[in-house]
Amino acid sequence: MTHTPPTAASVFSAKLWPFASRAPAPAPMTRITDQLNFGPALDIAAHSAASISKLQVPENQDNLLIIDADGQAVLLHDQQPQTVRIPGWPQGHVRLAVLDGMGGHGHGRQAAESVASGLLHVPACTTLEELSARLDQLHHQLQTQFRQPDDRDTFRRPGTTLTLLEIPPGRAPMLFHAGDSRLYEVTPQAATPLTVDHVPATAFAMHGLLGEQEWRQQVHGEHRAQISQAYILGNAFANPQVLDDGLLPLDDGNLPSFLRQLADRRVLDVRANTTYLLATDGFWSCARPQPWIERWPQLLDQPAGPALDALFRDYVDNPPPQLHIDNLSAITIRFAPAKNNCNVDETALPTAAIPSHF
Repeated sequence: MTHTPPTAASVFSAKLWPFASRAPAPAPMTRITDQLNFGPALDIAAHSAASISKLQVPENQDNLLIIDADGQAVLLHDQQPQTVRIPGWPQGHVRLAVLDGMGGHGHGRQAAESVASGLLHVPACTTLEELSARLDQLHHQLQTQFRQPDDRDTFRRPGTTLTLLEIPPGRAPMLFHAGDSRLYEVTPQAATPLTVDHVPATAFAMHGLLGEQEWRQQVHGEHRAQISQAYILGNAFANPQVLDDGLLPLDDGNLPSFLRQLADRRVLDVRANTTYLLATDGFWSCARPQPWIERWPQLLDQPAGPALDALFRDYVDNPPPQLHIDNLSAITIRFAPAKNNCNVDETALPTAAIPSHF
């Protein structure tokens, strides 16, 4: 996501560049999860990359945070994977997050890095209430950290998306979502979004100004370069001309009826042997994303590692028409059958301290 600093007129705008030419196929991909352990109940793979466009050498403003079942963590620092071990992390507890930084005076990469680093210090959470409280607290702490003494305009504040899964051992995963990265459930039949994009179209729908068909066209049928809420930045749901400091959770109390089942903060029902995809919007930053996304059921119906490889490979080999320069980060997750893992519905849905620079 290559966002420019927002203005009052444009809410939070992203500067998107036209894709010029297909890049050559990359070398075999190294997954940043290759040395991690997620136990018998989870199959997880992750990778992050700068744009494949050759118009410029872009900065990767995305980030990932993965904490495995042994407390080993991986995140990006200066665009390179860094591995640390978290002392006292509960055995079997897993945390997964994708982040997509946007502009502002702190710059997108630095904002995403700060959140990923901050997540290392958030204790493992076992309830949705605890997870929400701790992540809201981190949001406000970083907002204060990025505030400059001469700031007179909150629209200069940096921000990043954050879509996170917290998976206690033997428990259902918990979702925390802010921004326009997404979580998908991908079955052999369809790729179904499990999150709501925090964009102007959603704000209009919340105020009764946009119906379901129009909302789906604007959010999933095309790509628009605006966002209405981001971590650190705040939100402009009530008034697009006013940026509120806090994050506004979208839930059944403020979402329109056709989106009420997709609350930002909820416990998920997940299915065994189904691929779940956490991804930043570089994968659908094109004029008509749906035909590309409709390829995912065939591509991702396999274990997490091969599914991740297939996703990135197909993106390079068969890029969507009118693709934009953007960064790519994805985590693929598959849950074991219920006999090994009681957080799944089969029918429905060596120790080192954390380094100081994290």
